[in-house]
Amino acid sequence: MSQISQQYYSTLDQVDRALHQPGKLNDISTLVENKLGVKRIYVAQGIFGLFVFYMVFGYFAQLICNFVGFIYPAYVSIKALESSSKEDDTRWLTYWVVFSAFSVAEFFSDFIFSWFPFYWLAKVLFLIWCYAPMKDNGSTYVYSRIIRPLFLKNTNKIDNFNKKVEAKINEVKDAFTKKD
Repeated sequence: MSQISQQYYSTLDQVDRALHQPGKLNDISTLVENKLGVKRIYVAQGIFGLFVFYMVFGYFAQLICNFVGFIYPAYVSIKALESSSKEDDTRWLTYWVVFSAFSVAEFFSDFIFSWFPFYWLAKVLFLIWCYAPMKDNGSTYVYSRIIRPLFLKNTNKIDNFNKKVEAKINEVKDAFTKKD
């Protein structure tokens, strides 16, 4: 069996186990499974297939992508801030750093990539990977391999630039306050 098919079946197994965990998702899955007479994993695969199809051909794919990449992470970030654990704060702060870096990079490339039919699907999958509830999710990977090394390499340059900007702002502020 190839590496990709092993990963696919492993992911299906994890999803199936999640659909059987006690809670609301299990209750809904049981109800749907009983009503349709179809195993819940097949229903989940069908819903995922429709989602993929819509993200490729749907009219509001960009809105859905931005919704998925912002609403849930914002919600759990607020919950993390309200909790006493530092670990969840670090996890979600890392997500927002990666999300921000991606948004800035996307600003310059969006007009090119948004014409590709799989762009919104790729973006939403990337964002979900970035906040996936696993140890080495996308945020951790991108931060540790791209953002952090760039930051460490350029920290002094960034600090000097910030000092110059701050000095310029203070000059402008002083010029306006002297006129009054």
